[in-house]
Order: sequence, then C-alpha cells, then structure tokens
Amino acid sequence: MIIIQNTVISDDIRDNFFVCNLEACKGACCVEGDLGAPLEEAELQILEREYENIKPFLTDAGRQAIEQQGLYIKDWEDDYSTTTINDRECAYALYDERGILKCGIEQAYLAGATSFKKPISCHLYPIRISKYDGFDALNYDRWNICNPACSFGATLGVRIYQFLKEPLIRKYGEEWYGELVQEIETTIPEGN
Repeated sequence: MIIIQNTVISDDIRDNFFVCNLEACKGACCVEGDLGAPLEEAELQILEREYENIKPFLTDAGRQAIEQQGLYIKDWEDDYSTTTINDRECAYALYDERGILKCGIEQAYLAGATSFKKPISCHLYPIRISKYDGFDALNYDRWNICNPACSFGATLGVRIYQFLKEPLIRKYGEEWYGELVQEIETTIPEGN
C-alpha cells in the first residue's frame, strides 16, 4: 500500500493497467450494479443548484425518474447515489448515436451549461474511495465489464493512476498527485 497525506492507496492502482474502452463496453458502468453512482455530500448541493442547467441534457426517462424519486437517493447504508431508471441505468445517463452511454451532466459541462463535470465517483472509476476517520482508502474496483479497459490499458502501457490523473488531481490536488507519482516511480516492481 502507498500512503500519501491522508490517503491510503492500494498497490493495485499502481500495478494494474486501465484505459476505458467505450467501443467495447458501451458505458455499461452507467447501467450495471445495484445503485446509481455514489455521491459525496457536497455534490448533493451542486445537483440541487445546477439541475436546471443539466436537465436539458437528460433523456425524458431520466427527467421523469428524477421528478418521481428526486435528484439523488439515500440507500440502505445511509449513503447517497444518483437516481436510477427502473433500478437500472443512471437517470443522468444518455445514449449517443452509437449506442454508448454518456453522462448527461458531463454533456452539460462540455456545452458550458454547468461548471460541475460529473460526480467524482464516476470520474475516478475504477477507483472507489472508502472514507474512514482521518483518511481515505483508495481501492481498485475490479469488474468484469471493464475487462476490455484492462486489456486496452495493457496494450497502451497506461496504469490506473496514470489514466485517472485528471480526476485524482480534481479530488486531491496537484501536490498530492505529484507525491503519488514520485512514490510510485520508486516502488514499481522490476519487470512491470
């Protein structure tokens, strides 16, 4: 494990390769699973403030699910996540012309309609953060729907921490990321 400031990072984030391959998976992470995307408490207020700007970028089904269930839901563990359509895809997701799921929040961001890029849990995937008293634990969430991303990352020689540079900096800052890279460069096992 790697310790940087108030975070504990799994060696898997250093050792494994990953680059999203949307042509292969079609954005399945926006549909599969038991719940929508995990949300941080600060993101709840952002969704409340920015929803009217994001709403035009959502599907009719997504808007309807949000009208019925709310902008987010609280699960059985008292954690928050995005609303889903029929307990399947994220209400903020939409299909593009190639049948690939995209984030409606991110589409609004790219169009300049909001300053909120997307939930950090989505931006950081396949890293999942577990919060503990005084520190965050960053772990690699292995999921068979991401096998094409693992193969693609290995082909390109891109490790998880490299692929997720932007969201890691968004979450923890440039200095933190610099420390992570410095630590990793001294700890990557020989032959990897």
